[in-house]
Amino acid sequence: MSLQVRYRLQRGAFRLDTAFEAPGRGVTALFGRSGSGKTLLLRCIAGLEQAEAGFLRLGETQWEDSDTGLRLPPNHRRVGYVFQEAALFPHLSVRGNLHYGLRRTPAEERRIDEGQAVEWLGIGHLLGRRPATLSGGERQRVAIARALLAGPRLLLMDEPLAALDREAKAAILPYLERLHEVLPVPVLYVSHSLDEVVHLADHLVLVGEGRVQGSGPVAELLTRLDLPLAHGEGAAAVVEARVAAHDPEFHLSYLDFPGGRFSVRAVDAPVGARHRLRILAKDVSLTLEAPRASSILNVFPARVGAIVEEGPAQRIVQLEAGGIRLLSRITAKSASLLGLEPGMALYAQIKSVAVID
Repeated sequence: MSLQVRYRLQRGAFRLDTAFEAPGRGVTALFGRSGSGKTLLLRCIAGLEQAEAGFLRLGETQWEDSDTGLRLPPNHRRVGYVFQEAALFPHLSVRGNLHYGLRRTPAEERRIDEGQAVEWLGIGHLLGRRPATLSGGERQRVAIARALLAGPRLLLMDEPLAALDREAKAAILPYLERLHEVLPVPVLYVSHSLDEVVHLADHLVLVGEGRVQGSGPVAELLTRLDLPLAHGEGAAAVVEARVAAHDPEFHLSYLDFPGGRFSVRAVDAPVGARHRLRILAKDVSLTLEAPRASSILNVFPARVGAIVEEGPAQRIVQLEAGGIRLLSRITAKSASLLGLEPGMALYAQIKSVAVID
């Protein structure tokens, strides 16, 4: 099952002309700068904006097709919407807000029960309180639970962390990470924060100036040299790994991926647990020979995939290690001295690895 989206409309001088296909489960991030059209696209999907041309289909369920004249109104789309502001009913308790979502959903259309939503979002201790007594992060968790209890086939989240401070964002992220593992419905998550995307998303739709610049798995798009994400100071690769062992003597954990084994600062997770790693291009150096003695613990055989200029003084090198793509930013002089060419075998030395979930 997949989600198929196509929309075209004009709003003043801005034109939205987008098309993409996303998995029918998991979190798909709509990522791009402010003003790129992400929220307008989300409103089209929700049925809140009428496009010149539109197509929206999830599996066998069709919500819109301008070619045939089909356009279901918002209340018939079974779409949940979580805004930047929680928009809870102030006169109702948390439990009352949740029951509002339940009452709108016939029993046969409920996909998530109240107990599941309360557990997943960690709001059991908040049920008797009013929204005015909650923190910003708590209000958003309640808003997400309420949206889930309305029985959506698709959940839309429009920058739900944008109004929160850093501490509140850090507190809510673990709950959102859990959702992308357990939710039985797909999520479209709008953000202009790459950090949120690499934490939460499985699939990425890169939006710029009203158009889709690229769509695919997060790890793939981050390392595509024809896209802007692979350039600049924040350029990084994301690697899916699993905990292989712990080393209490040196407070390290060892995480395996298809290209080898990472040594990272100890993580509080059992052997076999999945973790996503973020590796900045600036932290990856290259050598033609395996180092005999080095303070760098993470060294992997790799092969050069492609090389592109990053200004006159630097180069971005796309690497493959065990079929996994990495990026390295090095100086133009280093690339020349090493004689780098596509297909060349070498070793990637990774100075720092961030465990991001």
